[in-house]
Amino acid sequence: MITVRRSQERRHDRRRRREAWLTFNPQDREDRFADGFGTLELLDEERLPPGAAVQLRPGRDAEILTYVLEGTLAYADSAGRSGAIRTGEFQHMTAARGVRHREWNASRTDWAHVFRIWLRPKDAGREPGHVQKRFTAAECRDRLCVVASPDARRGSLYVHQDVVVHLALLEPGRHVVHELAHGRSAWIHVVQGEVTVGDVVLTTGDGAGVTGGRAVSLTARESASILLLDVGDQPARLPKLSGTALFKMIWDALVDVLGTAATATIVRRASRRAQPRSPELGELAIERVDQEYRYVVPRSFDQAAGPPAPLRDLLDELRPLLAELTGQAVLRGLERVPQLREWAGAAR
Repeated sequence: MITVRRSQERRHDRRRRREAWLTFNPQDREDRFADGFGTLELLDEERLPPGAAVQLRPGRDAEILTYVLEGTLAYADSAGRSGAIRTGEFQHMTAARGVRHREWNASRTDWAHVFRIWLRPKDAGREPGHVQKRFTAAECRDRLCVVASPDARRGSLYVHQDVVVHLALLEPGRHVVHELAHGRSAWIHVVQGEVTVGDVVLTTGDGAGVTGGRAVSLTARESASILLLDVGDQPARLPKLSGTALFKMIWDALVDVLGTAATATIVRRASRRAQPRSPELGELAIERVDQEYRYVVPRSFDQAAGPPAPLRDLLDELRPLLAELTGQAVLRGLERVPQLREWAGAAR
């Protein structure tokens, strides 16, 4: 089965200093691709004018592949690492919690054209770092060249996640076939040009997910550049909970470890710190009734699946407080709750 995401269906963000297209939009819960595609979490395309900078704030462990189609992208992080990714190069970045990343167009005259592939983190606590490599046009011409894989095959970049990333530069009329092992799927993104996938025509910016087949068959209708990601089984998804339900899970988990009085104190303190950014948290009421504490959450907590902005701000303040006042033991305990694993781990 082939499921298509047309270029014009991508979320388009235009700002003074950059222009971006997001193939998967986690903020749109009505979008069938809100959660990405298997182990592929995000695929973003950006154009940066001369000197423009962007801040990458994963807020958690992350694996990011960056491909520079045109220009030079300079980068630096708060751990002192810096460098540049040039035209035709791929960079694999392991991003760690607490490490800030900054990237900018190194040219004063030319635009930079960049693609970023975010993979779902397989596990937490990996050492941050950058590794990059250039793949020549000769290596990728009229064939699927492996640029990243979990076993670094054929000199590709090593990734931790179960995904094999290919780049192909196809001349008009050229045909390539990629076999899919049982239980695997493929995501194709057309960087430039026009190709057919089976009977489906894809043009620049289009993407398509291929599932349930034995192979992916691609033919270039004109000169084309494509990315093909061979991904493992999509991990099991936890049900999307409302902000109120998420807050209750966190509250109950903290009460189990700390008791109600300490939980109320820490949550109140986090709420006060977050209120300048999210005034709605002024509606969060925590009161003592007899020997127990009860709470009333803001109405905005129930307006979307997943954590709304005020709850995210509250959690951003709650994590360091827990780490400071209770140590890592409490956070490790919270990580045992599947729905809280990523949130609790982000404090490290």
